[in-house]
Amino acid sequence: MTSEQVFQLFAYLLPSVVTGAIAFYFFRMHTNNEEGRRRFLLHKDSQKDTLPIRLQAYERMCLFLERIAIPSLVVRVTPKSQDKGTYESLLIKSIETEFDHNLSQQIYMTDECWNIIKAAKSATIQMIRKASMSETESADKLREDILNETMDKSSPSATALTFVKREIGDLW
Repeated sequence: MTSEQVFQLFAYLLPSVVTGAIAFYFFRMHTNNEEGRRRFLLHKDSQKDTLPIRLQAYERMCLFLERIAIPSLVVRVTPKSQDKGTYESLLIKSIETEFDHNLSQQIYMTDECWNIIKAAKSATIQMIRKASMSETESADKLREDILNETMDKSSPSATALTFVKREIGDLW
């Protein structure tokens, strides 16, 4: 083969190689676009089904946080005796029972939100235990001490509730 024949062969092959490369590029771009479109439609369809469930989970956790807020908790859970230790246990048991009832909601929430809710629960229990360490002798006095301790500062439930509301806003 002479150099002229090689050059001629190259001149014939070059347009077909360029055309093939461009066709491959556009075909690949098209398939990636179609895959993205299918993924978007699938996500959109699944979101239509899961969004109401997720909102219901957030709603239940808002209710939980409202129920464990100190003012509503001590009004709702009345002492059965005058023993402050029994009342402290009753309050903590009420919080734990509420939490256990809503435990399955964590699968619909972000880890960060769930951890903040758990932290609010733990902080509320700590506030009750701290108030119980005072020198009060009756359950009614313990109720007053718990309420007085929470009057000056924002409750852990309120902080967690603010975060939950912000996260719900991000869902839209």
